[in-house]
Amino acid sequence: MAKIKEVSGSICAPAGFKAAGMHCGIKKEKKDLALIVSEAPASAAAVYTTNVVKAAPITVTMEHLADGKARGIIANSGNANACVVGGQEAAEKMCELAAAQLGLLAEDFAVASTGVIGQSLDIGPIASSIGELAGMLSHSAQSAAEAIMTTDTFDKQAACEIEIGAKTVRIGGIAKGSGMIHPNMATMLAFITTDANIGPELLSEILSQDAQDSFNMLSVDGDTSTNDMCAVLANGMAGNDPIQKGSAEEEAFRQGLGFVTKKLARLIAEDGEGATKLLTVKVTGAESKEQARAIAKSIVSSSLVKTAMFGNDANWGRILCAAGYAGVSFPVDRTKISISSEHGSVVVAQNGMQVLFDEAEALKALQAKEVIVDFSLGSGQESAEAWGCDLSYDYVKINGSYRT
Repeated sequence: MAKIKEVSGSICAPAGFKAAGMHCGIKKEKKDLALIVSEAPASAAAVYTTNVVKAAPITVTMEHLADGKARGIIANSGNANACVVGGQEAAEKMCELAAAQLGLLAEDFAVASTGVIGQSLDIGPIASSIGELAGMLSHSAQSAAEAIMTTDTFDKQAACEIEIGAKTVRIGGIAKGSGMIHPNMATMLAFITTDANIGPELLSEILSQDAQDSFNMLSVDGDTSTNDMCAVLANGMAGNDPIQKGSAEEEAFRQGLGFVTKKLARLIAEDGEGATKLLTVKVTGAESKEQARAIAKSIVSSSLVKTAMFGNDANWGRILCAAGYAGVSFPVDRTKISISSEHGSVVVAQNGMQVLFDEAEALKALQAKEVIVDFSLGSGQESAEAWGCDLSYDYVKINGSYRT
């Protein structure tokens, strides 16, 4: 097990990365334009939304990262640049504008957008502000983390350091996400930086596999967006020898990346639109990782489970029901369900049946900022964890007037 130390600085914690964020005019008041740049050429990889309808920035980024290299990321919030005439040109122009300021090529940049779908993106505010934004680049990630937010109520940042080949390697990330969050790339943007020396092919493989246990185990409301993206840049400035596939160094890097991505995923779930609590679902005793993931996702995605959590109702039948339609078989007569939090733990079902439990103790456990549902299958050694939130009245209020 790698020794992982949490550090501050998120995307600017690794050597050689700078960032900036500002208000350029896409939104009325809040920051809406972010830039992340590596001082050195970087290996690059990304995972994208599984939605068949993909926003223009996704297409452009796929093209620009095809060679496994990049120098930076430019992103805006307030407009998704999705499903509009001229979207591709606007996404390309954003890259061109950033590149011109830094003496780089447009193909050196990934581009991302988030916000309202179906409204043309006016490139004017970006063009008139890009010079100022480039001049603001620094080793502080705060403004960039704020600039990618939409309905988020707080910024989401994480970073850690690990030892690889006697060198200290850092991995940092920022993310946005609050609504339209569902597994298989949740509706979110995540940008990760690292000073590790790792090739693009291995980096891409690790990121894709990591997403299965981090961002793809996240659900707020069952909707998958057109703009989801997680991109990672690795500039090698930590000075370690290139990480080799199958090595102990690869495993250490995987663990460090997982620390960052899972923390970001939890923060997104905690900040779900209208949410009052974080819901963590832990499935244990599974026969396979796939079985555990499927059941955990199904429970955390259930609207009826989410509303029960909002109402502080220990309705274990909804939990068992959600597990039952996950699309995988399991021995119901071996299951055990418990609900816990910092206020205590209560077993609410055993062997697929009700058990007598203290409703007052269950209510106490549910009245916490984070509630954990433990679902044991009792038939294997595999496990999985998923994150979500409760579903409140405010979710409808927020999304009933999203465009206005």
